[in-house]
Amino acid sequence: MLWAVFTVIAAAAQTARNAMQRELTATLGTVGATHVRFLFGFPFAILFLVAILITAGERLPNVPAVFWPWVIGGAFAQIAATATMLSVMGRRTFVVAYAYIKTEPVQVALFGLLFLGDRITFASAAAIMIATAGVIAMSLQPGARETGTLRSVVVGLFSGALFALSAIGFRGAILSLERADFLLAATFTVTVGLVMQAGALSIYLWLSDSKVLRAIARAWKRSLFAGFMGAVASEFWFLGFALTSAANVRTLALVEVLFAQGVTRFVFKQPTEPREFLGIVLVVAGVALLIWAY
Repeated sequence: MLWAVFTVIAAAAQTARNAMQRELTATLGTVGATHVRFLFGFPFAILFLVAILITAGERLPNVPAVFWPWVIGGAFAQIAATATMLSVMGRRTFVVAYAYIKTEPVQVALFGLLFLGDRITFASAAAIMIATAGVIAMSLQPGARETGTLRSVVVGLFSGALFALSAIGFRGAILSLERADFLLAATFTVTVGLVMQAGALSIYLWLSDSKVLRAIARAWKRSLFAGFMGAVASEFWFLGFALTSAANVRTLALVEVLFAQGVTRFVFKQPTEPREFLGIVLVVAGVALLIWAY
């Protein structure tokens, strides 16, 4: 069950990173805030990789040709998914879009079966559906139906699909390094992915809007923490992908919403509504069933 520990750590780190990215969107824009997690994340990923190579006495893994389509697909799907999500964060319809973004575990299960042959049991499928229903119950606030639009639904589903494809791409890349230790395979894939993403977005911004790059440089203190937490989250996500199916990892990752609820309840002293309590119960039940089924 080591993958479960890795996933919970990753979810906690991602919660912190998302909060930082959301703040940075106001000053850096969608693309700029998206770029922060990659530009300031890849140096930490390189440090993680070097530390593993030195402490374990390992060499860089032999990279098969099939690794590259997987990691490239995963890297660019993640860029598009993150940008799509951030683009609706400031809108009134974000609660609706976010609910549909969180259908990602269901889409991961389907894509995993289609592209990687990752099969799931009936109990695991039930766990995925229960936990996802819980997140949707917490996300759809009263009045969301009125503020929701077809666009918010489509954006949410599309962003969730991109996140799902990203997870499948990265898991495929890790599995292609079949002779490498899982820790090395995961960390190497994280590093390659972040370097690709940082390079691609830096070139794009340099050609299209160099002012954003200068704004990112000025906001380096806040961006550095977001990049570090992003690198930590990615490292532990990938360690999870190396040990079990992406569907299991992304379903357990829904505990992220419980962290957010905890902050709301205990830090901001906001009461838990019946709808949110029902959602929490469903998420906990789904996660418990998933772990039991595994």
